[in-house]
Amino acid sequence: MAFERYGTMKVNDKGHLEIGGVDTLKLAESYGTPLYVYDVALIRERARGFKKTFEELGVKAQVAYASKAFSAIAIYQLMAEEGMSLDVVSGGELYTAIEAGYPKERIHFHGNNKTREELVMALDYEIGCIVLDNFYEIELLTELLRNRKQKIAVLVRVTPGIEAHTHDYILTGQDDSKFGFGLTNGQAEEAIRQVLAASDAFDLIGLHCHIGSQIFETTGFVMAAHRIMEQLVTWHESLGFDSKVLNLGGGFGVRYTEEDKPLEPAEYVRQIVAEIKKVADGHGLAVPEIWIEPGRSLVGEAGTTLYQAGSRKEVPGVRQYLAVDGGMNDNIRPALYEAHYEAVLARRPLDKPEETISLAGKCCESGDMLIWDLPLPKAAAGDYLAVFCTGAYGYAMASNYNRIPRPAVVFVENGEAKLVIKRESYADLIQNDLALN
Repeated sequence: MAFERYGTMKVNDKGHLEIGGVDTLKLAESYGTPLYVYDVALIRERARGFKKTFEELGVKAQVAYASKAFSAIAIYQLMAEEGMSLDVVSGGELYTAIEAGYPKERIHFHGNNKTREELVMALDYEIGCIVLDNFYEIELLTELLRNRKQKIAVLVRVTPGIEAHTHDYILTGQDDSKFGFGLTNGQAEEAIRQVLAASDAFDLIGLHCHIGSQIFETTGFVMAAHRIMEQLVTWHESLGFDSKVLNLGGGFGVRYTEEDKPLEPAEYVRQIVAEIKKVADGHGLAVPEIWIEPGRSLVGEAGTTLYQAGSRKEVPGVRQYLAVDGGMNDNIRPALYEAHYEAVLARRPLDKPEETISLAGKCCESGDMLIWDLPLPKAAAGDYLAVFCTGAYGYAMASNYNRIPRPAVVFVENGEAKLVIKRESYADLIQNDLALN
């Protein structure tokens, strides 16, 4: 079964796909489709796994949920329950965290163009850390903090010149990046000098880097850790700067299809810690507190999208199309990144394939295709399909293109389902529209 690896998924005694002890057909009938379904037990398992690995290695650490993967009050509250820190990248994500009652000292604020209003919101809430991304931000935040007679902990984001083996659109650690200060061109050192000079406003606790996303090997992380630690040796001598924290970001890969071969999350942590310890011990430096920011690897595989099949089209000798009631408006990744997914019929997940179909979305775009050439049992209008591993960047990147309402989201755990985001109505779509007269 293609879905055996995904958390609590199984086939129940009716032969239906079940998640979190709840029949997916029942979910579709109760909440409608498209529907995002999250396996809460799997999210908890992943969160605890990251934290446990650091504990077993005897390293002080913070594991922050990179919430751009999926931002909502319910997921924030779940992460808070698990003792996670939280990475936000906008005023909207920060506002959601505040409304969720997230512990302010565990919120980290990222972004390459934080506005004055967003920074004021962060300072008002007295969040735990701001990640400085550019010289403009250093200047702006210095002004705000001095005017407010306030001080805040900061990390300086550096680009270590390491390229990850991933899609070009989501590379962020190489020299040519919109994010952070270059390590090899001297910008990172200049940023550190400026922040240290404004010690009345900033408590510079360390450095941050992020080398990319959906990474299946540890080499890039190890190289980044080594390069930054070696630089810290130099800065210890030349600037008297000792980094209390080293944040190596996220990007740990997950399995979307059979071709994807990600490592266990713990393996990434072990390799990162080993390299940091090796360099630190070799130069007599203290091992910094290590922070990481998993997002996709916490929620990606925990999410499944349920669709209902509608129209069919046969192009003789070429292809069979099967359309569903969602598409690029609830999962833009296939159109944006050519991302690949797997799916089954929720009513008959174990039945042998009888045909190969291409799963089409309903948006008015030729490129709105969810899955090309998917082997399936014979499917008909009204059947429910379950597309796996949609928990990251599905709802987060959803839109109202073609004026299609965004789907509902349910959490399932221990045989119970809880609606955590309501389905948008047509009235919701026009609530901000203003008439001409």
